[in-house]
Amino acid sequence: MPAHGNGNLSAAPVWGFVLEGFQGGLETQALLFAVFLALYLVTVLGNLTMIVLITLDARLHSPMYFFLKNLSFLDLCYSSAIAPNAIANFFSSSKAISFAGCATQLFFFSLLVTTEGFLLAVMAYDRFVAICSPLRYPVAMGPATCARLVLGAYFGGCLNSIVETSLTFRLPFCRSNHIDHFFCDVPPLLQLSCASTALNELVMFAICGLIIVGTTLVVLVSYGYITVTILRMRSGSSGHKVFSTCGSHLTAVSLFYGTVFVMYAQPGAVASMEQGKVVSIFYTLVIPMLNPLIYSLRNRDVKDALRRLGQRCTA
Repeated sequence: MPAHGNGNLSAAPVWGFVLEGFQGGLETQALLFAVFLALYLVTVLGNLTMIVLITLDARLHSPMYFFLKNLSFLDLCYSSAIAPNAIANFFSSSKAISFAGCATQLFFFSLLVTTEGFLLAVMAYDRFVAICSPLRYPVAMGPATCARLVLGAYFGGCLNSIVETSLTFRLPFCRSNHIDHFFCDVPPLLQLSCASTALNELVMFAICGLIIVGTTLVVLVSYGYITVTILRMRSGSSGHKVFSTCGSHLTAVSLFYGTVFVMYAQPGAVASMEQGKVVSIFYTLVIPMLNPLIYSLRNRDVKDALRRLGQRCTA
């Protein structure tokens, strides 16, 4: 798809873009390569372990762990949509990505990240029903309901991804074909357009703001009721266990929503690409790596399941 040039602006080549990544000499690139590779390997190992563990251990076949397995799958997929290409580009002379490749990367990244935002809200609702209505929980959160909630999260992610990707790649890219980022994302792509990007920025701000506000409200209301219920519990040990589980989820939610808000849901965010790159490392690599650790290190059921799996493997 050729870009449209005008005046002194040179049209971007048909084949696509160049991902500039990070500035710096060979030592800096080598250091970043090592950091990215280490983060990605831990991410893959951690999330695959969670998926295998929850699949194999019958004691973890509950709605909470069904959602957690889907969270691990999303973390594994969206980090894999970014990291391998970014790692390969550190020592690449061209750092090129095709037009179709760039659009595909943006589509899947947007789909998976948005779906994760919805899934975190679903997980908060699941904890709300489990703690505040324990007798109703087995019926309210049956397998069919859980599957529908996960499919709904994917549908919301797909809808946002289609809108963002189609609006972005309808723009004429004629300022340059050099993307000031390590992957194809909306803010750096908007900077390459020689047409007005006001509509794109407004849509991105509106959709991301709506998703973040809506899902945050679900999380806050759910945990508001959960906190009141825990405080009414007579058993201190029960309350401590519930707080530990909920604390893990709140930590994951805060990290995810905080970084996404900084990047997408504030006007003018697209203007600071250097800040954007650092924030992007956090939510494309650090958070997917931390989630399995957050949920396993603070969860006795997961630690017991790991121990059982280890005993089974060594037997």
